[in-house]
Amino acid sequence: MKEMTANDDFERFRTGAAKYAAYLETPEGRLRLDLAFANLQDFLPQATRSLHALDLGCGTGAIAVRLARLGLHVTLLDASVPMLDFAERAGREAGVTERIALKHGDATQFANLFHAESFDVILCHNILEYVDDPCAVLCSAARALRDPSSIISVLVRNQAGEVLKAAIQDGDLAAAEHNLTAEWGDESLYGGRVRLFTAESLQAMLLESSLAVAAERGVRVLSDYLPPRVSRNDEYERILELERKLGRRPEFAAVARYTHFLAHRAGPVTKDGA
Repeated sequence: MKEMTANDDFERFRTGAAKYAAYLETPEGRLRLDLAFANLQDFLPQATRSLHALDLGCGTGAIAVRLARLGLHVTLLDASVPMLDFAERAGREAGVTERIALKHGDATQFANLFHAESFDVILCHNILEYVDDPCAVLCSAARALRDPSSIISVLVRNQAGEVLKAAIQDGDLAAAEHNLTAEWGDESLYGGRVRLFTAESLQAMLLESSLAVAAERGVRVLSDYLPPRVSRNDEYERILELERKLGRRPEFAAVARYTHFLAHRAGPVTKDGA
């Protein structure tokens, strides 16, 4: 199987911004955002000073705008100009333009774009799936965290969740078996490939990047598999509440569609991330 390169993946986002924005309006997209943001809020640093956040691969800016509403100053980085246009419009509509800054660029150039110890919060949501070297991005992020109280929020596609999706949602037993050990899976929105993670592989990357895990959460444990008689829209709040409870429990987080880690800088970070 040919691995997707960063250039292949960024091209998808450059040309498919409207498709991604539409996805975030679906119950599945909303849940991914709402659950990740709720988990992040549990670990935000105390606001003893003006807090600065960075959203890597910000997309439409949905979570960045929420942070700005809480009073944080947020830098939004994305390689897609159309995505940044969506984010700029979202910030303007929310009345937080003075607290957001848009920057065109991609996560692979992180080390050249930002100074060390610049941010109290870094969002790395669904970006590691699309870069050639996830560890390099995490090492750069660790250097950019201001101090040990700062937090990085990392959300990735969970390999075990792809197994259940293939079996339960698609009824594809061959794909389910393949996903048990696959490094790459199918990305349904754009029709490309996406890197898959296990909790163990992500934790190893975080440790290698001098990041200490504060919490692990599961995002979208069962909502993708509810029967049609359960309305995702009408029952959204109940589903969200149940997902929050399940995502905190390791036995359910292990099979969620997405793995969400919150981590702090473990100690001094050198140039090579050691």
